[in-house]
Amino acid sequence: MNNKHKTPTNRSFEDSDNNLGNNLLENEQILKNIFQNCSDICFREITIQGQTRLLLIFVDGMIDENMISSNLLRPLMYNGLPQGLGTIDSIAQMCEQEHLSFVNTEKLSSIGEISEHILKGCVAILADAENTALLADVSMFQTRNIEEPADEATLRGSRESFTEHLRTNLTLLRRIFATPKLKIESLKIGKLTQTNVVITYIEGIVSISVLQEIRQRINRIKLDGILESGYIEESIEDTSLSPFPQMLTTERPDVVAAGLLEGKVAVLTNGTPHALVIPMTFWDGLQAPDDYYERFLFVSLNRWIRYIFALISVFLPSIFIALTNFHPEMVPPKLMMSIAALRERAPFPTVIEVFIMEIMFEGLREAGIRLPKQIGPLVSIVGALVIGEAAVRAGIISAPIVIVVSAAGISSFVIPRYRFGFPLRMLRFPLLILSGLFGLFGTAIGIIAVLIHLIQLNPFGTPYLTPAAPLMTRRLKDVLMRWPRKHTANPNSEADHP
Repeated sequence: MNNKHKTPTNRSFEDSDNNLGNNLLENEQILKNIFQNCSDICFREITIQGQTRLLLIFVDGMIDENMISSNLLRPLMYNGLPQGLGTIDSIAQMCEQEHLSFVNTEKLSSIGEISEHILKGCVAILADAENTALLADVSMFQTRNIEEPADEATLRGSRESFTEHLRTNLTLLRRIFATPKLKIESLKIGKLTQTNVVITYIEGIVSISVLQEIRQRINRIKLDGILESGYIEESIEDTSLSPFPQMLTTERPDVVAAGLLEGKVAVLTNGTPHALVIPMTFWDGLQAPDDYYERFLFVSLNRWIRYIFALISVFLPSIFIALTNFHPEMVPPKLMMSIAALRERAPFPTVIEVFIMEIMFEGLREAGIRLPKQIGPLVSIVGALVIGEAAVRAGIISAPIVIVVSAAGISSFVIPRYRFGFPLRMLRFPLLILSGLFGLFGTAIGIIAVLIHLIQLNPFGTPYLTPAAPLMTRRLKDVLMRWPRKHTANPNSEADHP
């Protein structure tokens, strides 16, 4: 008896992609060996009117047991097989003739595909003397409800955000686009996780070259697991050395829809509410979702405020160091005398002071994110005030340095895309070093280096500074200000897309 059981055990792992046989006991043994030490996999055998033996295989906790009982077990156990159906082709014929009231059913013979569908929440129905299994999608598990976006708050517009359930996210997009031109291509990535990934775009608007490039890069991903869209982002981006994001990450369906209308491609991943909109430009990081919901005058003013504060957040500390250390003649005399008097007791050079305060500010910002929501903002704000005031009183840091670093830090909060603020904050540190060594000349070198990098950055064949470089006059007006819609050309025309 032991030898008989060893044979299928040895074959099951090697031949998991082979087809089912006609012997129900052998098929059961192979699948049990595949799911060995998986206590959540349930095998339930039933006999219909003492004639036909069926085997049900499913994952405990991932299926709707009421649906199985009402739509499968109760009709078969009480009514038996439908009239005119034999035992050999009963599963196939029941599926074809719709005697089972399941919405999504599929007939499979491959053991590997059957195992995969079981782990995704399907129930597999195997019958004796039959080499075909019926897979019925009866998945049901706890998911997070549709809530308001946590990181992309708006004053006006939709309050819906994506969830971790891919099917729910696709439904949110379908509610916006009631057209068959919205195409959804499904993939599975990850050798072990087999994560469902979707590429979606609008036919006739999408850039074909960008779409093909995205397909090729995603198909080249060879990872054991995909747990979040960040795995895909890092695997398909043009360069990992650039601090600037090359894909827009969002959890808002309306932002994804706006990107699709501009000819972009969205990638949605099961298990995460963050979708990728490809490609991204520099100006996308400085635009908020409600820019297109409010009146154009108000939005245009806010955009210029963002641009100004973005420059302040990056260059204010380095320019302060350059002016006070190397070019004091460029500062008004009274202001320079006031700064010099306040820095008279400071024990460190200006560059060291700024570095200390920048690192402390970043640490408080990170602490505010990681702490519980109830005390996180309190610690970051109160901590900055208390530490700054104590440092000034103790004479470790001068008051102007606290003002400059605080102004630069607060300016970075004006940037609507939180992830786009990362590279701007990172650029402060090399600019501080250059300005501390060479003054305004070093600052100019840093600015030129950043501009050269941005011009050379070309994610998915789209210049990062589009439409400023290369210059596209028709699209540039949407960067400088948001024009009224009645004066705006058709955004879906070919001239408006790279």
